[in-house]
Formats: sequence, C-alpha cells, structure tokens
Amino acid sequence: MQIEDKQKICDLLLSVLQATHNLRDLEDLEYDPDNEKVIATFASGDIKRVNVALDSGTSMIRDIIGQIV
Repeated sequence: MQIEDKQKICDLLLSVLQATHNLRDLEDLEYDPDNEKVIATFASGDIKRVNVALDSGTSMIRDIIGQIV
C-alpha cells in the first residue's frame, strides 16, 4: 500500500476551497505529521485544527471541509 502525501493533498485542495464563496478567505492548509492535524489559516487570523489521524486522502478531504466550513 502506497502512503498518500497528505501535504500535497492539502496544497491541491487549498486552491479549490479558495475558489468557493464560503472559503475565499482561506490562506493556508498545513499538514502537521507529528500530530496528524491540518491547520487551516484564514485571512482574519482565525485558525482551525482538523484531526486527520488514520484518514485516507478522501476521508481527509471530507474532514477538512466538514470542520472548517
């Protein structure tokens, strides 16, 4: 089984989410492999942390969207 590049998924997802009305102010999605969390940073200074431990790539995308919108 090949391990998915979770930071690459975050990088690609960022552009898609920034194109939406709800998340146009999203500035960054950074994957922290030590804590298995994604840190979402917004232009307002708000930060949201998403637990993606044991997630597949598609599950990670669902969790990110579900927890930052």
